Formats: sequence, C-alpha cells, structure tokens
Amino acid sequence: MNLKEQLAQTRVEIKERQVQITAKRTELRSAIENAQTPEELDATKAIRSKIEDIEKEIAEKEDYARSLEEAVKGIQDPAPKKRTGNTTAELRENLANYIRTRDAVTAGFKSNDGSAIIPKDVIYQPEMEVKTVTDLSKLVRLVNTNFASGTYPILKRSTAKMHTVEELTQNPDLAKPQLVNVDYKIETYRGSIPVSQEAIDDSTPDLLALVGQNALEQEINTKNDLISAQLKTFTAKEITNLDGLKTIFNVDLDAGYAKSVVASQSFYNWLDTLKDGNGQYILKPGVSEGSPNTIFGIPVVTVEDTLLGNAGEAHAFVGDLTRAVALFLRKDLQLRWVDNNIYGEYLGMFVRMDVVKADENAGFFATVTPSK
Repeated sequence: MNLKEQLAQTRVEIKERQVQITAKRTELRSAIENAQTPEELDATKAIRSKIEDIEKEIAEKEDYARSLEEAVKGIQDPAPKKRTGNTTAELRENLANYIRTRDAVTAGFKSNDGSAIIPKDVIYQPEMEVKTVTDLSKLVRLVNTNFASGTYPILKRSTAKMHTVEELTQNPDLAKPQLVNVDYKIETYRGSIPVSQEAIDDSTPDLLALVGQNALEQEINTKNDLISAQLKTFTAKEITNLDGLKTIFNVDLDAGYAKSVVASQSFYNWLDTLKDGNGQYILKPGVSEGSPNTIFGIPVVTVEDTLLGNAGEAHAFVGDLTRAVALFLRKDLQLRWVDNNIYGEYLGMFVRMDVVKADENAGFFATVTPSK
C-alpha cells in the first residue's frame, strides 16, 4: 500500500471513529436523561470513558494523516510522529514550556490563536491540592457547544404508558416525547495572573504549580458561583427537622429523578448532628476515599455557606443536579500571554460558557429553620 492509499485509508478510519463518537455521545445523553438512581448515573462513567478513548484514537490518526500528507508533498522525514501518550510529566512540561516560551504550538499544544488549554489532571502538585472545594460543574449536565447562543432541547421524563390491543389490529398512537427548549447565551469570563520576569527566568516547576492552581481554583469558583445562582431559583422549601427533608425525598420530588444534596456548611453541620432513636448519627461516611457522605443512601456534597446564602444560614439544593442545571461550554479554561509595561507579563485566563436552569421540577431549595 503506497502513501496515498495509506492516507485515504486513514481518513476513512477517522470518519468511522467520528461516527462512533457521535453515537456514543447520543447514548451518553440518553443514559443521563433516563438515569433514575445514583447507580444508573454512575454507570454513565463507562460511556464517558469510551468517548475519551475514541477521542484519543481520532487524535492519533489525525497526527498520522498529517504526517502522511507531508510525505506525499515530498517533505523530508515523512515518518509519522510517534505520540508519547500525553503522560502527566509530558503535559506538565508542555504547560511549563508555554509559560516560558509563550508559543503554544512549539510547547506541544495544538492551537490556532496562541493560547493553551490547561491539562486539568496535572496542574496540581499533590501537596498543594485543595480538597475542600467541591467542583459543582462535575455534577451538572455538561453540553459542549460551537455556537455563541442557541436553544437546546431537553427531553422530559415520560409518564405515558403503552396499551394492550387485539391481535393484528393497528398500533395505537403513543404520547409524543415532551421536549423543553432551554435557551443559552455564551458569556466570556476572563482575568489575568501577573507573573514577574524574574519568576519566569528563575523558576523551577513550582511556578507551574502556582499558576495552575490559581487558574483552576478561579475557574472552579466562577462555575460554582454561576451554578449556585441557579440552584437558589428552585422552589423554596422550609424544613424544621429530618422529617421535612424526608418529605422532599419521598413526596415532593418525583420518584423518576435521581436524588442528591448540595449542602451549605451550616446545613451539613445540621445533618451531621442528627441521630436516630439509638443515638447513632444518621449521616454515613463515604464508602471509599473521595466519595461523598450519604444520608439514607443519598450523596451529600458540601459548599461554603456564601454560595447558597449568607454565612451561618443552612441551605441546600435537594434533587437531581444533572437534570436541574446545564452548563453550556464554548471554550474551556485557556491561558494566553498579555503584554504589560511592567517587568513581567500578565497570563490571561479565558473561559466561555453559560449556566441555565434545565428542569425546574428537578429539585428544591431547602432551608432549615429549627423549631423553638
């Protein structure tokens, strides 16, 4: 098989993988929308993993195709570049090179505008990780979009039923799927991190840790603020005791929704002090390290009081986060050098996104007002 034939075959394989990834994304969306228990929601992780595998395979084949194209054009060294697998060390080195050289392409990042996307799995050094901040964007519906604004259809949970009919008779019409159109408009969130030239010249990988930690924390804080603003718009429920919370779980929230709790620190403290008739604490620790605590098997994640209200106020969102809120992401966190007249530089950060309420029936905003 000559080079042109290899190139044609590779392009066919890329198209096949693109069809596969489109089908997998549709499968993932359907699985998320139809998930009714935390276990079913966890099962979607396997589909996400498969999507990531296909994306990596597409990237490898695209690199191979580019190498073949160069070879066909007669450029020297036509052998396809061997991908290194984007190990943690390599990604850290790429980001460090970008900070020092200001060149996204030569630093190992694919970019058309001179910016670099932060590899989120490597920007923290273990000893600097902040484990007390919950990233709410990991819990809501994520929709990647290529448009600055638009309408996204969300399928409501069906309550219709099928019918029994006589043999060989015409099928009766079933209820049509109910769609809710959610409008979004992408906004740009940006800022800058001042980095002195001395730090750039003299730094070790500590500079990378500093910049990466600062950038990611600010992105998480921004997303959390936007998501919490939507959570506070859900139907308010005042509860005075554990029975009130159980009523939301058992009666107010439709059984078809997955259940979870996003609690302020004060609400969490209230939960953490509740005991059953035998004097045993009701809130149970997570089954594994890093997993959330649970109450009646329902996961509880904690955010600072000020995200859901004022300091000292006990608030919580109770319901299905994945169905309740949608995060529309146009461009993920990126870095870009910005000129400045100081002896140093400003490393600009950019995120383009919007957060909207997706299903107003998917949860409630609970407030504890203990009876006196």
